[in-house]
Amino acid sequence: MSSSSARSLRSPVQVFTDGGADPNPGPAGWGAVILDQNGRPVQELSGGEDHSTNNRMELTAAIRALDALEPGTPVRLFTDSVYLKKGVTEWLPGWIARGWRRRTGALQNEDLWRRLAELEEAHDVEWRWVKGHAGHEHNERADELATRAIAERRGARGGGGAAEADAADVEVLLRVSGGSGPGGWAAVIRRGDDAEVLSGAFPGASANEIDVLAAAEALEALPRDQAVAVYSGSDYLRNGATQWLPKWRRSGWTTKAGTPVRNRQAWQRLARALDDRTVVWPSIKTKKPEGWKELGKIARDAAQG
Repeated sequence: MSSSSARSLRSPVQVFTDGGADPNPGPAGWGAVILDQNGRPVQELSGGEDHSTNNRMELTAAIRALDALEPGTPVRLFTDSVYLKKGVTEWLPGWIARGWRRRTGALQNEDLWRRLAELEEAHDVEWRWVKGHAGHEHNERADELATRAIAERRGARGGGGAAEADAADVEVLLRVSGGSGPGGWAAVIRRGDDAEVLSGAFPGASANEIDVLAAAEALEALPRDQAVAVYSGSDYLRNGATQWLPKWRRSGWTTKAGTPVRNRQAWQRLARALDDRTVVWPSIKTKKPEGWKELGKIARDAAQG
């Protein structure tokens, strides 16, 4: 593979990609930002599909970006998708050796993986993972392009749960910062014209665990029997709270595969907070709430103590 070959002496082009679907699967979009060897943005790409998945859009974004470059171009590609990063750098050789199959059966998204393998051979690609929704300028721009494409596929109808959000007593804007170091979080709690900022840290917690713990702590700060709209950029949190949590509780906190739920204690804490309140989780894929960027800085400051 090109990632294991000798690196070109030329400075690499930098590429930032992102993709997603809302809901997953559902209306989907992808975006890519291409920077020249001096780090200047030179091209933006985006597109979408009426019905697809997060993973297919992450793959599509990388494919379209690499396809836009001349063969042989040295590339440093940044993605916030662990699926894409590990797939291409760790799992792909095994899939190819087994005739495009996983050890446990069929390979999902085989058509896209085949095309990505071709493009990786045609370029000199270095793959980098970057934390999503963490304030990185070009990653955030790729996310904006992808979410705009989702909105266009939905006919710009806006995020789900809008009617319920309008009826809420309280709005909670929630952002986290963490993953490789101390984990911080910040929340703005809005009641009409009044706003309160909460923040804190969860040292040693994973990025996903921080999302869940932060939501629980923010909700616990509110009176019971409140109608609350929680705005979060975490699909893990939003999908978990609205889709997976009821199933986990019924199954004794095991997954469909029969394995223990990851971050169980955090999810149980959130479940107790949800029991005492009526909570909706509007999508922010198409439009970020006012003060979103500023809240990200507060979360990063909280992570640093």
